[in-house]
Amino acid sequence: MEKDHLKFPVGKFEIPKTISDADLNEAITILEVFPEQLKMLTYNLKDEELDSPYREGSWTIRQLVHHISDSHHHSYNRIRWALSEDNPMIKAYDQDAFAELEDYKTWPIAWSFIHIEAIHHKIVNLLRMLTEEQWQRTFRHPEMEKEMNLRELALMYAWHSMHHYAHIKNALDKA
Repeated sequence: MEKDHLKFPVGKFEIPKTISDADLNEAITILEVFPEQLKMLTYNLKDEELDSPYREGSWTIRQLVHHISDSHHHSYNRIRWALSEDNPMIKAYDQDAFAELEDYKTWPIAWSFIHIEAIHHKIVNLLRMLTEEQWQRTFRHPEMEKEMNLRELALMYAWHSMHHYAHIKNALDKA
């Protein structure tokens, strides 16, 4: 149980049967404040802290910040594809292979902060302008059994933000 809590500190993502407008507003608020919260948590970390795993057997905190930047960029593209195409099959990517590339291991996290701030600004403002019909737009992920609508995607990326924030916070609290 302890190991599962380290891997999923805010619990595993589960799509609720019904997603209310209040749920969506909460998810959008999380996406809106997340960049600043992440920056405040990690901005002054030294290289030795950034290059330490956030839990045993995990990526480093540096790799995780770069992962968040790339992952949330993919989220933005998925929203736009769902809005502009009829139930598109999106492209998955190998996040572990991305994390092993040299940029994730050596580049300053400040570069990813700039990107995370920009992409979250775009995501939040895009989500706020959606009509009820647009919220129901869907896409298919090659690794998932069912299609996902934009309401579910908004909740998933709010969870993803809190999930990785908790990983980093827990690692820093232990240090």
